[in-house]
Amino acid sequence: MHYNRLGLTDLMVSHVSLGGAAFSNIYGTFEEGRGVTLIRESLKVGINYMETGPWYGQGSSEATFGKALKGVPRESYLISSKVGRYEKTTSKMFDFSAEKTYAGVDSTLRLLGLEYVDLIQVHDVTFAPDMSVILKETLPALQRSINDGKVRYIGLADYDIDLMKEIIEESDVKISSILSYAKSTLFDNRLQNYTKYFKSKGIGVINAAATGMGLLTNKGPQPWHPASDDIKAICRQASDYCQKEGVELARIATWYTLTQPDIDTNVCGFYDVDQMMDTLNVIEKGLNEHEKRVLKEVQSRFFDKVTLHWDDVELPAYKSKLSKVRET
Repeated sequence: MHYNRLGLTDLMVSHVSLGGAAFSNIYGTFEEGRGVTLIRESLKVGINYMETGPWYGQGSSEATFGKALKGVPRESYLISSKVGRYEKTTSKMFDFSAEKTYAGVDSTLRLLGLEYVDLIQVHDVTFAPDMSVILKETLPALQRSINDGKVRYIGLADYDIDLMKEIIEESDVKISSILSYAKSTLFDNRLQNYTKYFKSKGIGVINAAATGMGLLTNKGPQPWHPASDDIKAICRQASDYCQKEGVELARIATWYTLTQPDIDTNVCGFYDVDQMMDTLNVIEKGLNEHEKRVLKEVQSRFFDKVTLHWDDVELPAYKSKLSKVRET
């Protein structure tokens, strides 16, 4: 396993890291026992950085990590959680207030069974009612958590890279990392337009969702996926071609993402140990010649001519739901 320093922090993170979204029902039926086994086995193969958050299963992800890490030497791993996004109910989904943020850190530590987390990230800052809330409430509350010894570093996690850049420029609180998702993929590789900027600021770069949250898999995405039907159709054509060639689209898509430069760690959500080992195998040994040919064909046929994304989709949908809740 290769390790990179996360920005200017003293955190040396594994190039492949473990995401906790899968320890919920977001990507299908979750089994706690399988999750605990996966976490413990990931540590054995050199994965030392793990990500979770209260949004993932409304606590089930954090609780699963807590059970798996019980008794594991604290210095042997790095763990991050999040604040800002919590409940499934629209009216209670987001809360970036200072009070909720500070309480959220305590809730996370309780579920994890830890005295501190290495990194806490503001989750989906796009959905804050106003950026002043992030700058004047959320981030100062997290700085208080650092002062109290509950958190070591602060990060941002969002789909909108420009927004994270803007917050970094305006924040009086030190931000040590950003997490971008679904923007270092075969269909959208715009993260590479920003990595040099973040590096120049000493900001660590975390990437997630190499398969575009399931779009780049032979199985296909979950019904909740925010991409348009047109985007899903293009990705389905790519997966159909891969299946015809006897290749798993997720495997070649993951290899593509894991070999992109200037990314400190890639957060991967694994279903089980076998899937994790296959990912580690592909980054260590690379693709075989047939897979390389299929990847080249997939790129030229489906993704080279256009950037596929769902910018400006989720926020308007959320605001529409929120306004309907307030009207009732």
